[in-house]
Amino acid sequence: MNSSFFKYLNVSAMEERWGIYITTAGYSKVVPHEEYPNQKHPGSHTLTWNRGRILNDYYLIFISKGRGVFCSSLTEPKEVEEGTCFFLFPGVRHRYKPDAGSGWEEYWIGFNGYYIEQLMKQNFFNPLRPCLHIGLSKGLLVLFNQMLDIVKSSLVGYAQQISGIALQILGLVNTLSVNQQNSGNPLERLISKAKFLTQESVGRAIDMQHIAYQLPMGYSAFRRNFKKFTGYSPNQYHLNLRLNRSKELLESTTLSIKEIADQTGFDSIYYFSKMFRKKTGVPPNLYRKQFFESPVSYPAFLKK
Repeated sequence: MNSSFFKYLNVSAMEERWGIYITTAGYSKVVPHEEYPNQKHPGSHTLTWNRGRILNDYYLIFISKGRGVFCSSLTEPKEVEEGTCFFLFPGVRHRYKPDAGSGWEEYWIGFNGYYIEQLMKQNFFNPLRPCLHIGLSKGLLVLFNQMLDIVKSSLVGYAQQISGIALQILGLVNTLSVNQQNSGNPLERLISKAKFLTQESVGRAIDMQHIAYQLPMGYSAFRRNFKKFTGYSPNQYHLNLRLNRSKELLESTTLSIKEIADQTGFDSIYYFSKMFRKKTGVPPNLYRKQFFESPVSYPAFLKK
């Protein structure tokens, strides 16, 4: 995700009957020393550090880069860093902001419904422990981007599709928070971070030596260990991510082939089409046509 985006959604009686509905979804990049929030939100969602804020729905915020602070009327101020999720609960005053020196990048969803109410009553997520360090999860990043793709396109029936993704997000956050302390050996965690950083760069060219530097690890060792854990060289892994991303955009959006090539970091439609055909056996336009003309067309997130 390269540019900030958010949307507040209208909730109909159908969404309420569904049992889980999304009220908002978005992504924001806050650079160091930038005023926060750096986007204009509805008056009911205005957030200031001095006054804090109370909302009527549940929210999940994932910090993918940078650090900051969070506190609520039920908790003491807590430093949050990249790889942290925190929940906002209905009726609970809260406030949060990025550190001025680092800024941060945040993904969020607002959600509610009778199914969510039942889930929260089971104490899977607790307002007394709203912050969960889950690490830099590539899977969580993929789910947030899939949701935002669908929200941007707003195709028929998308409200139910994104509610399904929201449940996947909640399930993954719960699993990661439970298993974070037993998340493999140090080398495996470093490669997981590299996979996350590579996923973040799915829409642009990437310098793998810079990825190795961020771990930190020498490039030769990084390349060797990356292939050991993934089966691919770093550059081939990145190319596969870009092509898979292009498939998702072909399936879930009305973007043109040129726009999809641009959003997945290809310099030209020709090169994009060539690599896409090499991977799938068909050119992008035919892939989209076959997908939508097939007897049963499932959303991309259900085909994983």
